[in-house]
Amino acid sequence: MLEYPIDRHSGVATYVQIVQQTKQALRLGLLRPGDQLPTAREVVEATAINPSTVLKAYRELEREGLVEARRGLGTFVRRSLGAAPADDSPLRAELDDWVRRAREAGLDRDDVTALVTAVLDRHFAPRAAHLQGDPQ
Repeated sequence: MLEYPIDRHSGVATYVQIVQQTKQALRLGLLRPGDQLPTAREVVEATAINPSTVLKAYRELEREGLVEARRGLGTFVRRSLGAAPADDSPLRAELDDWVRRAREAGLDRDDVTALVTAVLDRHFAPRAAHLQGDPQ
């Protein structure tokens, strides 16, 4: 079952963390159409957050068409997101190797995140940046 580790010091709203973690599970194939999300009660018991926070996150996911609430049954995945490489894919193995080398080079998680974000921003920049002469 999906668990929601909540970081109370991240500055990110709790319901947003639940939405983001659910989307990540959808991208990685950990959740698939038809799967049931944990009930609000289960999330509350595991995280000690307010039930309305869980329901707000689930409503946001429903608004985005990712899940559907079935009265008396729970909340179920309607569709997945993306197609992240499987655990045994060459891309994933290369990324795993790169992260290992980055750690060996002394980078911590925040350093790796900053570096990866900068590279992602360069490769996935909005089209408008290309039109404005932004060098890629």
